[in-house]
Amino acid sequence: MVGNLTVRRTVAALLAAGAVTAVATPVSAAEASGAWRADLSSVDSDDVNVTASSGTLTLRDSTWRPADQAAGSEGYLLSAERRLPAPVNRVAAEISADAPQGTSVDVDVRGRSGADDWTEWVPAGTALPRAVSVVQTRITLSSTTAARPTVRDVELTGSLTPQANALVAATPLTYTVYATREGLAGHTTANGHTIASNDHFVALPSGKALSPKGTGNYSVRVCKTDNSRCEYAPVWDVGPWNTKNDYWNPSSVRAEYKDLPQGQPEAYAAYHNGYNGGRDDLGYKVGNPAGIDLADGTFSSGVGLGDNGNVKVTYLWTGSAAATGLVQTAGDPVNVRSGAHTSSSVKGLAANYARVNIECYVNGDSVTGKFGTSKIWDRIGPGHYISDTYVKTGSDQPVAPLC
Repeated sequence: MVGNLTVRRTVAALLAAGAVTAVATPVSAAEASGAWRADLSSVDSDDVNVTASSGTLTLRDSTWRPADQAAGSEGYLLSAERRLPAPVNRVAAEISADAPQGTSVDVDVRGRSGADDWTEWVPAGTALPRAVSVVQTRITLSSTTAARPTVRDVELTGSLTPQANALVAATPLTYTVYATREGLAGHTTANGHTIASNDHFVALPSGKALSPKGTGNYSVRVCKTDNSRCEYAPVWDVGPWNTKNDYWNPSSVRAEYKDLPQGQPEAYAAYHNGYNGGRDDLGYKVGNPAGIDLADGTFSSGVGLGDNGNVKVTYLWTGSAAATGLVQTAGDPVNVRSGAHTSSSVKGLAANYARVNIECYVNGDSVTGKFGTSKIWDRIGPGHYISDTYVKTGSDQPVAPLC
């Protein structure tokens, strides 16, 4: 069981070097608030490119890779959510695996205390940003060769340890970054979604904010720099250029490139300043400064871009205000309007599965949508309104104060 980040990195290094079994130092019994084993016997629709046999887990296809990844193979098993007997702010992992040269096994953890206030994914053994009562694990298998890693056992232990209280901004973080168009219809994203033409999602260069398939736990608002048009969309892929560059986070918690300013993608520094020899974390020469990739529909009909360029991105899961609404439609995005009327000007789109922050509500035109008929309209951003009949809130009544 892993008790701290340094030990967890040692485990990862052993696995990447081909160690047969990784065993870390256990936490004390006084700290432990529950121990369990990951179920490696069942693979379902939210798992990606892995297969289970005789209680072990391995890559299903050692040549398959996510759409936005240039090389190497990857897959993951997403565990069922687990409610713990007491709150924890750290989950350690003891891993037993065969990892030949060129392969690796990583265990990431996230947690929540409310209905959908998930933390970002963090490496097992790393402190979560707050105490949580429900946890979920993600076991990622990677290979840069034809070899496949095999996981035999993952034992997890939760603990509640003293930690400094991080200051969290009231509003979600927003940065201006360079956006590119992902395209790649017919390919599969890092979370297992098959890309369609005119699709609506985004890719960020870190798995810390990858939403499981069919969810929008991590969603963004991406806008033209003049805010004239925006789209709310889920994060369903990892890229461009990097895979561990959570540049929106402060250096104290970023996985890599801690010397770069908060909000600056590594690709920007590599492209403009020759940072890291002009290469990304996979060793590829960076060809543009992109910090976000947009699916075709998000790029064109959502944000209204004609070419690659700068956009304003708001990372909606950050900040102290929990996302209170899940946009759900018949599949197509729904119009975001400037007011609570069907005649109000369209300011952009909200993609299916995007999770949004409902700031307040107003009464407006009656609309019949996914969740019945209502005059309630939710304000989900500055001058952005959407009919409540397309937002899953768990209630037919308003879930926010009157605007």
